[in-house]
Amino acid sequence: MKDFLTAIQERRSDYGISNAEVVPYEKLKEILDFSVKHTPTAFNAQMGKVALLLGEHHANLWDSIHSALEKIVPPENFAATAEKLAGFKNGHGTILYFVDDEIVESLQNRFPVFKDNFPKWGEQANGMLQLVVWTALKQVGYGASLQHYNEVIESSIKEQLKIPTKWRLVAQMPFGKAGNSFSEKEFLPIDGRVLVYK
Repeated sequence: MKDFLTAIQERRSDYGISNAEVVPYEKLKEILDFSVKHTPTAFNAQMGKVALLLGEHHANLWDSIHSALEKIVPPENFAATAEKLAGFKNGHGTILYFVDDEIVESLQNRFPVFKDNFPKWGEQANGMLQLVVWTALKQVGYGASLQHYNEVIESSIKEQLKIPTKWRLVAQMPFGKAGNSFSEKEFLPIDGRVLVYK
C-alpha cells in the first residue's frame, strides 16, 4: 500500500477508463463501506450516502443522461457531449453521491444557531467522502472522474432506483480500469496559497 500523500498525488481525473473488472465486487463494497463509515462529518451526523451502479444500472444512468442532455444541448455542440458521455458509459460502474437532507433538517431543528451551516457542512463532508473513495479506487487500479449532471437526472434516477426522496444527489463518479492518459497538471505557486505563522 502506498503512503497517504503519494496516493493523494496520484489520484487524477481519468477519462480513459474501460469496463474491465479490476477487483471483485466484494472489494468495491468494502471500499464504499469503509469510506462511508470513516469519513468525518460535522456533529458526527453521517449524512453522506452512496449508491453503486454496476451492469445495466450503470449503462442506464448514462443513457438517461444522454437522452436528457440531447434535449437541451444545441445540436451543433452535442457530438462532443455524446462522446464524453460514451466514455463514462464505457467504464465499469458509477458511484452516486448523496447528502441525506433528512439528517440536515433534523440538525437544523436541534441546533438552530447553526441552521445555515448544516447544508454547507453536508457538502463539505461529501467532498471528503468523494476524495476518500476516489483515492481508494486509484489504489486498487481503477480510474475515475467526478461529474455533476444532478439537475437533469436526479428525479428520474431516484424514481428508477427507489432512492429515498430526502437523499439529495450531489455528484456522479464513473470509474473503470485506469487508462492513465493524463495531461500535465499545472499548479499555481504554492507561495501565497499557504500562510504560516510561527
